[in-house]
Amino acid sequence: MSNFGQELKTWRNTRRLSQLALATDSGISARHLSFLETGRARPSRGMILRLTDCLNIPRPARNHMLVAAGFAPAYPEIKRDAEMLAPFSQAIDRMLEKHAPYPASVMDREWRILQMNAPAQLLFGSVGLQVGQSLIDILLETNIGPEVVENWPEFGHHILMRLRAESAEAGGLPSLDKAARILADDPAIASYEPPIPLPAVTPTRFRAGPTTLSLFSTFAQFGSAEEVTLSDLKIELLFPCDEATRLFLEQLG
Repeated sequence: MSNFGQELKTWRNTRRLSQLALATDSGISARHLSFLETGRARPSRGMILRLTDCLNIPRPARNHMLVAAGFAPAYPEIKRDAEMLAPFSQAIDRMLEKHAPYPASVMDREWRILQMNAPAQLLFGSVGLQVGQSLIDILLETNIGPEVVENWPEFGHHILMRLRAESAEAGGLPSLDKAARILADDPAIASYEPPIPLPAVTPTRFRAGPTTLSLFSTFAQFGSAEEVTLSDLKIELLFPCDEATRLFLEQLG
C-alpha cells in the first residue's frame, strides 16, 4: 500500500483538523476517513482532489499525494520559459517594468530571486543579491541583515512570522524552517516586543550608502493558477513609505 494515508494524516494534523472536522468538510464519514488514513480503504482520484481542496494543500503536494495513491498528477509543471507560459511571463515583465522607478522582484516559494527590475538590481545588487540567489541566504548566511536593515529587530521579527506562516501553509519547507530557527535565535529579534497598537505596515528601512530608504511591500500572485510553477511565484512590489524615499528612487531611475 502507498503512503497516501500517512500523508493525508500529516496534512490533517498540519491544518489542525480532527478526523470528524475533515470528514464533515469533505462530505464523507469519519469512519471512512479513518480507513483512508490507515490504508484500509483505497481513495478514488476524485476523493483525493476533494480532500486536498478541503485541506488547501499546495499543488506540488497534491500531485505527490496522487502519485502516492497510484494516480497520475493532476497539476502540470511547466518550465517558465516554455511557450505555453509566454503570456504570463509577459505579464510579469510588464508589471516589473511599469513598477519602475520602484524596486520589484519575482521569487519562488523558497524566496529564491528569479527576476528583478532595474531599480531592484541597482539597490539590492549593492549587497550582493543577484538573480538565482535566495533572499534568505543573503540575509542570514552572510549576516548582512543587521548591517543593511536599520530596523533589523522589527524587520527580522516580521520576516520570522512570515517564514513560519508560509512554511506551515506549504506543509513544512526545510529551507524556511531553518531560516526561521536562525532568526528566532537572534538576540535582537528574540527580545523585540511589537508596539501596541501595531503600525499599519512593517517597513524595511534599507541603508543605501549614506541614505536610508523606507519601503513597504505588496505581493502579487496568480490566484487562479492551476500550474505548479505559476502557483509558486510571488511578485514583490516595493513602494516608498515617505517623501524622501520617493524622491531618491525617482532620481535613481
